[in-house]
Amino acid sequence: MNTTTASTAAGGTDPQAIARGRTIQAVYVYEAPVRLWHWVNALAITVLAVTGYFIGSPLPTMPGEASANYLMGYIRFAHFAAGYVLLAAFIGRVYWAVVGNHHARELFTLPVFQKAYWKEVLIMVRWYSFTIGRPSRYVGHNPLARFAMVVIFMLSLLFMIVTGFALYGEGTQPGSWANRVFGWVIPLFGQSQDVHTWHHLGMWSIVIFVIVHVYASIREDIMGRQSIVSTMVSGWRTFKD
Repeated sequence: MNTTTASTAAGGTDPQAIARGRTIQAVYVYEAPVRLWHWVNALAITVLAVTGYFIGSPLPTMPGEASANYLMGYIRFAHFAAGYVLLAAFIGRVYWAVVGNHHARELFTLPVFQKAYWKEVLIMVRWYSFTIGRPSRYVGHNPLARFAMVVIFMLSLLFMIVTGFALYGEGTQPGSWANRVFGWVIPLFGQSQDVHTWHHLGMWSIVIFVIVHVYASIREDIMGRQSIVSTMVSGWRTFKD
């Protein structure tokens, strides 16, 4: 853990600013591959959500000759391309969870059998419900955020990849790699329309999660007195008091 020098934080002039500077501590948390995955994931999910919405609720028929209007084709292509990016990024993220630092593994493990973990989860629930004045300090994800990332986000992401490529494999027909790998999914759900429905609901669950995630991150930056958003850019987490 490195402590920012007073002269760097405050210009070396104001005594009060110097005192504040001594309290700012920085810890390197997220390695470059983790940060890259986060932003690539965010972009891919944005493209998938927007194009997926229009695939589920297509635009009205375009005027003119059909051959001159390929808008839905472009939308579907963007959806499929973003799906491939999401899959490749997910595989890369799993790999880095194995070879990266211990913070890289937080999205794949939960200490559910540790009593202290659940105690900290309850503390964070109280913090987010405005019933305590200040939460505990965590270098990586706080216990509640870690639970949400594993149980809600990562499992939903895996579900969307599996059901999405199952539907994609249906379109590419038997014999394609997607149909061979994910062809068992549609019979498991019953029929193609059932998979479409669950895939669509999964999209909304991720959209809601992203909204809450962004809110919580900005809230922690302001009220929690620690860097959250900038940490996913630089990799360093700073504690301001």
